[in-house]
Amino acid sequence: MVPALLLLSALPPVLASLAAESASGFAGSNVSAIYPPAGATITTDESYFPDAEQVGYAGPTPTGAEAEAVATAPVAALNTDAYPLVVAQTPYSGTGVPFQVIRSWGNLSPWFSVGSGEFGLPSADPQIPSGCELEQVHLLHRHGARYPTEGSAPSTFAETVQAAATGSGFSAIGPLAFLNTWTYKLGAEILTPEGRQQPFDLGIAFRVKYGQLLNGFTDLPVFRTTSQNRMVESAIHFAAGFFGVPDYQTSYHQEIIIENSGSNNTLAPWSACPNANDDVAGDLGGYASGNWTQIYLNATVPRLQQYITGLNLTVNDVYAMQQLCAYETVALGYSQFCGLFTEEEWRGFDYAIDLSFWYGNGPGNPAAAAQGIGYVQELVARLTRTPLTIFNTSTNATLDGSNITFPLNQPIYVDATHDNAMSYIITALNFTTLAANGPLPVDHIPAYQTYHVHDIAPFTSNLVAQVMSCSGSASPTEETNSAATGPAPYIRFLLNDGVVPLTGISHCETPDPNGLCLLENFIQGMQERIQEVDFVYDCYANYTPPALTEDTIIDGRMFQ
Repeated sequence: MVPALLLLSALPPVLASLAAESASGFAGSNVSAIYPPAGATITTDESYFPDAEQVGYAGPTPTGAEAEAVATAPVAALNTDAYPLVVAQTPYSGTGVPFQVIRSWGNLSPWFSVGSGEFGLPSADPQIPSGCELEQVHLLHRHGARYPTEGSAPSTFAETVQAAATGSGFSAIGPLAFLNTWTYKLGAEILTPEGRQQPFDLGIAFRVKYGQLLNGFTDLPVFRTTSQNRMVESAIHFAAGFFGVPDYQTSYHQEIIIENSGSNNTLAPWSACPNANDDVAGDLGGYASGNWTQIYLNATVPRLQQYITGLNLTVNDVYAMQQLCAYETVALGYSQFCGLFTEEEWRGFDYAIDLSFWYGNGPGNPAAAAQGIGYVQELVARLTRTPLTIFNTSTNATLDGSNITFPLNQPIYVDATHDNAMSYIITALNFTTLAANGPLPVDHIPAYQTYHVHDIAPFTSNLVAQVMSCSGSASPTEETNSAATGPAPYIRFLLNDGVVPLTGISHCETPDPNGLCLLENFIQGMQERIQEVDFVYDCYANYTPPALTEDTIIDGRMFQ
C-alpha cells in the first residue's frame, strides 16, 4: 500500500496541502421541500383566528393624497440594493469601477437602476423634466427571479455529479470540496422568494412615483400578464405592492392571457412566429453563445479540474456552475459556486448571455422585431386611443378587440412579460443606441459595448414610457414647441431608470438631452416602423439567415 503522504507529495504544490475527502453518495441529488405541512389547512381551528373585520378595533383609517415623487422629489430614488442576497466578491482588479459579480449575470441578474449615461444621455434624469407635467405612464416589466428552466444546464450538472457520486472515485478538494455534500435544491421555473419580493417592491415604487395618475381613472384599471405560473404570481405581487394588501384584490382587473402554442399573445409572441422556434431563426443565439463559451472557459476547465477526481469537467459543466451561482443566489440567498470564478470569467459569462440575446432575441435575430411589433401596435392604439381593427401579428383579436379587456382610456398601463419578449419589444421600438456597436463578435468582447442584457432584461426589468405635457424650455431641440405655441405632448422611455435616446425612430432623430420626442412624431415613427416590419415574411418565410460571422442584421429584421 502506498503511504498517503507519498500520494500527496505527487500532487501539484497548490494541492499538496489539501486533504482529499470522499464524496457522499447523495452529492448532486435533488432536494425539495413542501409547505404547508401535509394535512395542515387554513380552515383548521379557524374559529380561533377571526379576521380583522370580525375583530374590529382597526383604529383611524383615513387615506392621504396620492404620491407623484417622479415629479415632486428633487432627485430620483434609485434601486441599488440586492438585500437579502449575499454574493462572494472577486478580487478588485484596481481599474475603473469596482466589479460586481451580481451585475454580471445577464438576464439572471436582479434589476438595478441604470445610469442614463449607459444609454448615451449622461445629463438625463428619470425625474420628470422641469417645465413638464406627467399625463400618462406605460409599464412593461419582466417577472421576478425564478428557478431554472426544467431540464436545463443546472439540473443536468446536478445529475452528472450524482452519477459520479454513486459510482466510484469521486471526490473534490479545495474550493470544490463543497461538492462532496452539495445537493440540488432548486425547483423549476416558478418564482423564488427573491422573485416574489422584486415585483412587490416594484409595485410599491411605482405607486410612490406615479400614484397621482390614479386620480384620472373613472373605472378600475386593467393590468395584463400571461398564464404561466411565474407570470401570474409576478403580476399579483406587483399589484399587492402597488395597491396594498388586501386592497389589491378589489382595486383592479387582472387580465391573464393564455401562453401556449396556438394562442396569440403580444407578451409571449413566439407562439405566433414559427421561425422563432425552429432552425430558421430559433437557435442563432445558442450557436453564438456556445462558440464564445468554448473560448472564454478554455482555461477555466483545467483550472477547476485539478480539484476534482472521478468526474471529467466539460465547458458545459463549468458554464452550468456559473449559472448555478446566479440561480442559487436568487433562490437560496447565497451560492458557493460564485467564488470559483475570476472577474474575467464573469465578464465572459455576461457576454455569453449578451450573445445569446443579441442573436436569439435581439437586434441580430431576423425574427426579433416581428415578435415585438404586436406590442408596438398595442402601444400606438393606447397612445392614440384608437381601437385595433387589423390583427396581422401576435395581437389577439378577441382580447385586443374588446374595450373591456383592452381599454384605451387608462392613465396607467401595466403589462408583465418575459425577458426575451422585453428584448423583442425593445428591438421593435428601434432603440438603436443599444445596438450601436453591433453586430457583436462571437470570439471576443468588443470595446465600448452598448448592448448589455444585464441592463435590458434582468429579473423584474422595467421599461417605462412617460407621456407628459411640456413647455418649450423642457425640450430646447424641438423648434415646433416654443413658448408661442404653448405646451405640447411628449414621450420618452426609461429602461431600468435609464433614459433611452429615441434618435433611431423616424421623426425623433433630433437628439434631446432629456430623451424627449414630440408624441405625434413618435406615433408617426411607430406607425412607419409597423409598416416596415414584415411579420409574415420574418416569422413564416423559409429563408436562410446569414452565418454568424457574416450576420450584419442590427434591427431585428431579415434582409429581403
